[in-house]
Amino acid sequence: MLSTRTSRGGDRKSFAAGFRGSWATTMAMSFEWPWQYRFPPFFTLQPNVDTRQKQLAAWCSLVLSFCRLHKQSSMTVMEAQESPLFNNVKLQRKLPVESIQVVLEELRKKGNLEWLDKNKSSFLIMWRRPEEWGKLIYQWVSRSGQNNSVFTLYELTNGEDTEDEEFHGLDEATLLRALQALQQEHKAEIITVSDGRGVKFF
Repeated sequence: MLSTRTSRGGDRKSFAAGFRGSWATTMAMSFEWPWQYRFPPFFTLQPNVDTRQKQLAAWCSLVLSFCRLHKQSSMTVMEAQESPLFNNVKLQRKLPVESIQVVLEELRKKGNLEWLDKNKSSFLIMWRRPEEWGKLIYQWVSRSGQNNSVFTLYELTNGEDTEDEEFHGLDEATLLRALQALQQEHKAEIITVSDGRGVKFF
């Protein structure tokens, strides 16, 4: 049955907005950076194939870990370059835009990133693939006896019942991809409800 809990209101801030002002400093300080981040050559993609592959793997791991910790999902390439993720102010080293594109494309190949425009200027980062999110959501549905229930998208990621779940606070774009994966498995159906989109679980 569709819950009637009142929405807490307020749109989720974008990844870009999150890096403005003092919040960016707080985020950077609270994250445990890998040793490579303090190594100046890390900010220049190396020509040796083996070395570059290890370097790209380290960058991909860093991006996913950082975004997962702070539950961040989307931003533009230019915003990414100015964020602490690719810009080590203390070292005065910044990964060039062209190199950031290479890292992001590597993440896309792994299924952890989706470009949001044809020019590849903005992207959606997925520290878990949609199928993995779908599995977590459905496990909660089954465990809590919510099969055959209907939820709004907001309730699913911001409701009191899911506060202790990893998918609580998940952005809508990633949530929809997770639900689409469940829909393909005939475990859920994305529907229209009175105040927007919802989902029915089977």
